[in-house]
Amino acid sequence: MNDDEIEEKYAKLLKIKEHVDAIKDDWDEETLAELKEFLHEKYGNGDLQVNAPLLINSNSETFSSPSSDGFFSRVRNAFERDVGIDPGRLMGLSDGIFGMVMTLLVFGIAIPELVDNSYGSFLSTFMSMLPTIGVTIVGFVIISSFWIYHHEYMKIKNLNIPYLWLNILFLICLSFIPFSTSLIGEYSEFFASEVVFGINILFTIISFLLMYVYATRRGFMEVQPTKKERRHVLLTMGSIMGLTVIVNLLDFNVSSKFIYLFLLIPVISTILDIWHNYGNS
Repeated sequence: MNDDEIEEKYAKLLKIKEHVDAIKDDWDEETLAELKEFLHEKYGNGDLQVNAPLLINSNSETFSSPSSDGFFSRVRNAFERDVGIDPGRLMGLSDGIFGMVMTLLVFGIAIPELVDNSYGSFLSTFMSMLPTIGVTIVGFVIISSFWIYHHEYMKIKNLNIPYLWLNILFLICLSFIPFSTSLIGEYSEFFASEVVFGINILFTIISFLLMYVYATRRGFMEVQPTKKERRHVLLTMGSIMGLTVIVNLLDFNVSSKFIYLFLLIPVISTILDIWHNYGNS
């Protein structure tokens, strides 16, 4: 089969989908008969077997109505159908939350009162704030990295209710990063604070992966990623997940300073991008 034949069959599939979408909310004998007549008239019996296997039973050449699947199937189909929400609005909401979360990180730096107004008191107070400032920078780098991943990998053209809530779940996990960052800034001597921060990052990664996998399987991407591109995304997220586990173990067994290993995320991402684009062709 040459490229022209493939494009022609793909165009026929799109025509079938458009017609099905126009009447699928009103399945009855009359509409089923109308759709069957339309498909036979436009594409012939042979193409029906190849291009519409989900609508035509290959053995009996009769339609399989969604109503035959029962109430729960109808609910699932209604729940998973595309919604009339502009994906740009969801991206705008996501950008707004990203910006707000980054701002909250800086607001989380509390400035203690000086013991006196001497320069020495100011200097000692400022030095005591350095660990909190350092952890805030770490959180900012992590959130900025997720913002880059969200824009680079989540270019969608449409969406449904499950994807919408997966994106909101990702934003919920992201919104807790200022809290968990403040926790290790104030109580870095307690391992539990490091665990909370690590779990927060892990949940953010997992929710992002769930969102990405669901979008690719449902065909929501503007350009459907190749197998190589999907593997690259999974490898990038998996690397950050592994780094999170390593940081938590080193924080507990060696020193809390290992939290700064998260600053390697942009370096790891860059190396993986170079390997993806040039080293694994």
